[in-house]
Amino acid sequence: MTTLLGFDFGTAKIGIAVGQSITGTATPLVTLRGTQQRPDWDGISRLIAAWQPSALVVGLPCDIDGGETEIAVQAKRFARQLEGRYHLPVHMIDERLTSMEARQRLQRRPRQIETLDAIAASLILETWFSVSHAHE
Repeated sequence: MTTLLGFDFGTAKIGIAVGQSITGTATPLVTLRGTQQRPDWDGISRLIAAWQPSALVVGLPCDIDGGETEIAVQAKRFARQLEGRYHLPVHMIDERLTSMEARQRLQRRPRQIETLDAIAASLILETWFSVSHAHE
């Protein structure tokens, strides 16, 4: 069984989820707020230490046509930083529809907007699982 952490990158905050490859499902964990345009590396380090993931998945923000958005450059930089800091494989996956889906899921729950990014991160991971299993 492989544990992965998923990241919904944003310049102000990053949603994080944990998932298991055997079930192909993910659970929202937390949304970490950055400071001065920098991720909360201490918070990320604590989560990596606690969950011991074998790989990380970062959502790649794309526009509806599949082109990369402005924040995509920053998300790629964040993915490279994760790889450099934690020496884990980092995968990126198109996250076009995850924020929309996260909002739809959130409407069925209490209105905790803080959880939106963590829900989006869980959807990013679940998308990764479905795509990576399709290629096995």
